[in-house]
Amino acid sequence: MTSSVITSCLGDWNDLEKEFTQLQEDHKEYQKKLEQMVSCQKKCVASIAHHRYRIKQINESLKKVESEITSDEKEQLENLKKKIAKRKLEFRDMEEVLPHKNGIYLSIILGSVNISLLNKADKYQYKQDYEKFKLTVSYVVMFLSAFMHFIPEYRWIDAVLNFLLVWYYCTLTIRESILVVNGSRIKGWWVTHHFISTVCAAISLIWPDSLTYQLFRKQYIFFILYLSCVYVMQYYYQSGCLYRMRSLGEGHDMDITAEGFMSWMWKGLAFLLPPIFFGYFFQCYNAYVLYHLSQLPECKEWQVIVLAAIHFVLFAGNLATTLRVIRQKIQSDLSWLRNRYRNSVDNNKTD
Repeated sequence: MTSSVITSCLGDWNDLEKEFTQLQEDHKEYQKKLEQMVSCQKKCVASIAHHRYRIKQINESLKKVESEITSDEKEQLENLKKKIAKRKLEFRDMEEVLPHKNGIYLSIILGSVNISLLNKADKYQYKQDYEKFKLTVSYVVMFLSAFMHFIPEYRWIDAVLNFLLVWYYCTLTIRESILVVNGSRIKGWWVTHHFISTVCAAISLIWPDSLTYQLFRKQYIFFILYLSCVYVMQYYYQSGCLYRMRSLGEGHDMDITAEGFMSWMWKGLAFLLPPIFFGYFFQCYNAYVLYHLSQLPECKEWQVIVLAAIHFVLFAGNLATTLRVIRQKIQSDLSWLRNRYRNSVDNNKTD
């Protein structure tokens, strides 16, 4: 019985030896192709950089003679500009599956490690994980801040909430920087907004339990509760918009939901804009209250006036960015309507 088991095991081992020989050959082939891929990646990156440099030189040359060209040359110039713009878009599509250099922020945190996801499915999965992370933490913040309205005022629970916000916004800045490297078109202000929000939550965390803190505490907790509720509303609305746009082929796979109005959210505007703008003006009211608290004789904490300034900066940045996006969208829609009207007029003349 024992000898038959040993004989069977030896037979299995011999089969594995043959399979291992094939595995070694496959691994060598994999290493060879990996080296070829890395070499090809470097070649493509260098070639795109070369093309960008040559196009830059062409643009500089065109700017020098643009004021001196004739009417016939003007048409050639416009055609050339269109070709250059199209080529830049083609470069962007190529770069989506090529490694990218880390920005300054990621280089400080992660060093020179390559965090480019070269597979579109992996990029989309990472983006989905980012969205789930934001939604999950928003729910936690919502329930924690709601719970704090019904319990006695314990400073350590406030510290837990503020620490959670510091960790959340800090993590968002890292995740969003990785998304940018992988082709996401996040508005610059929303990334900056999360950096500032990290500082805001950190200062709130170290704010001493003083008279000014107690006077502002309930308003601050209600503000956090309101923001988390608005974000949950935005998430479900914006994710629906993005899904429809991707289904119609009008959206980019790496577009994300954001804590503000985006141009692709035009439909359903009346539903979402009022709570968004109310949140912005709530931030302004926070700044107003904090400023007046800083003027009290009992106020000895530097955190109060600094938080007043931060809340006002967030209000101004959010409001300005949202209004600019709305203005651009209105101008875009008006331009589309004008072009459509001109085309219909031209067609009627032709008929």
